[in-house]
Amino acid sequence: MAVKLSAGTILYRVTDGGLEVLLGHMGGPFWARKDEGAWSIPKGEYVDGEEPRAAAVREFHEEMGAPLPEGELVELGAFKQSSAKQVIAFALEADFDADNIVSNTFEMEWPPRSGRLQSFPEIDRAAWFDVDTARRKLVKGQVPILDQLTEVRKSR
Repeated sequence: MAVKLSAGTILYRVTDGGLEVLLGHMGGPFWARKDEGAWSIPKGEYVDGEEPRAAAVREFHEEMGAPLPEGELVELGAFKQSSAKQVIAFALEADFDADNIVSNTFEMEWPPRSGRLQSFPEIDRAAWFDVDTARRKLVKGQVPILDQLTEVRKSR
């Protein structure tokens, strides 16, 4: 099976309370009643040959409904997910209004076997979290992205 390629950006900011990261709660009926392990960095698939940085910028805009804030994107590396997916993650220190996102949508048959297609947002809400809370909120395969961000921040 071919590896699916995905790229995304984790925004971070430093407040009086310490380091915070912006995460999006995955939309759709599967994730509707889940919280811990149901959040993600804004990310999406790209085709081989496409520049991962450009894909990360595009996916942020599509999932958050606003352009990625200006600033220096720092590549954190490639992270293998539990599925056959690899995420190239970038970090950006910036603020962002998490309360006013407008995500793109996807269609799926819902309820199952009903024959009805319904639209759902890819990200149904976004929020800022401190690192310890983010560790619990993130899907398991993305926790190493958070770990790498904290390491990169220490070395700067």
